[in-house]
Amino acid sequence: MGQKLQDGERLRPVDLARGHGLSTQAVRNYEEAGILPGAARSPYGYRVYTPLHAYALRAFLALRPGFGHATAASVMQAVNRDATEEALRLVDESHAQLLADRRTLRAVEVALRDLDPVRPERGDTFVGPLSRRLGIRPATLRKWERAGVVRPRRDPRTGYRVYGEADVRDAQLAHQLRRGGYLLEQIAPVIEQVRSAGGVAPLESMLRDWHARLSARSRAMLGGAAALNAYLEHRGQ
Repeated sequence: MGQKLQDGERLRPVDLARGHGLSTQAVRNYEEAGILPGAARSPYGYRVYTPLHAYALRAFLALRPGFGHATAASVMQAVNRDATEEALRLVDESHAQLLADRRTLRAVEVALRDLDPVRPERGDTFVGPLSRRLGIRPATLRKWERAGVVRPRRDPRTGYRVYGEADVRDAQLAHQLRRGGYLLEQIAPVIEQVRSAGGVAPLESMLRDWHARLSARSRAMLGGAAALNAYLEHRGQ
């Protein structure tokens, strides 16, 4: 709400709704879900809201873009039942996940950069030569295959695994990410993105978008945290 609120002021559901571009039903739903503190009732049974509810609604709406609806709701529910430490833990966990996402992005960028000087050889190769080239055991390549990280085809006559240029690229990228400490279940989706993009070069645009999304999320989390802090202060916590 844009106007200055006074502590003793009483607000109708429609006042709270209009000030935030919501329906009165949405406001009631948020109260029933514990996102807003419980409202008092007038002698006629109508809900009576206060500036405290406006601060709570602002905090929830500000938290949602950066933290997501579920986490924002859980944070507000924890605050409203006086479990502030739990609410702050949820905030901290979201910031930790953002940092982990940034580290993953950095690892992918480093891995892709390290691929540049080592272009895949033209033509096909087999388990032995590829494992020697990467400095890993053949069993490791087979493990990566089971995890969906590499997808060599089979020679129809011999049944041997045959790695094409794209397969070698995927194995190189996986090798770099494994050296960075990433698990196969974390690597497989990245490799799939490389395949979907049609190679490494188109990923440059994806990485720029990834950076932009993380920055936008970080800014949104800052705004959400500020609004949450204002709500906590108004509650005297």
